[in-house]
Amino acid sequence: MERQDAQGTISLAWSGASGAQYGIRLLECLLGAGQRVFLMLSKPAQIVIAEETDLSLPGRSKEIARVLQGEFSVTEEQLQVFGREEWTAPVASGSARIDAMVICPCSMATVSAVAAGTSKTLIERAADVMLKEGRKLILVPRETPFSIIHLENMLRLARAGAIILPASPGFYGRPKSVAELVDFVVARILDQLDIPHKLLKPWGS
Repeated sequence: MERQDAQGTISLAWSGASGAQYGIRLLECLLGAGQRVFLMLSKPAQIVIAEETDLSLPGRSKEIARVLQGEFSVTEEQLQVFGREEWTAPVASGSARIDAMVICPCSMATVSAVAAGTSKTLIERAADVMLKEGRKLILVPRETPFSIIHLENMLRLARAGAIILPASPGFYGRPKSVAELVDFVVARILDQLDIPHKLLKPWGS
């Protein structure tokens, strides 16, 4: 995507569900659209990224930031990475003006923790902040099948104001690659964030 001037601030979290490609592509598109991104990732997310992609991430948040800033050719001003217990991060407080938060991919463990309001990690606290402040929270679950516990947790979050956007790509555009399937889901997330993109033609166009 063509890089633009900074437009807003998005919190992005990668949790340990399969589908790391969704989160990485979303980060690329957010940065390309000129968004400032505060990124958080869980330990399981790092394991999944290593298993599913060629992206090699170090263990510490500052080192991860340097790798990703280099990967996407952005500055520290546009992309910051916060550790799992970095409670001084802006995302931990409602006084910081975060426009929206996306957890992509979102594991069922993360769904459960956010639904329960436990806030034991920075990802959980950041999501709790979005709910209590009435700001947009998008969860992108990648699990199948769902148990009744999973469904009840997601219903509870939807009732609290979260948007549940499953990683469920459509096929009406006749995708020819895995990348196009990934872009379908990322496009739907960007639509919910009101961020323009050219990843997917609107139905009927």
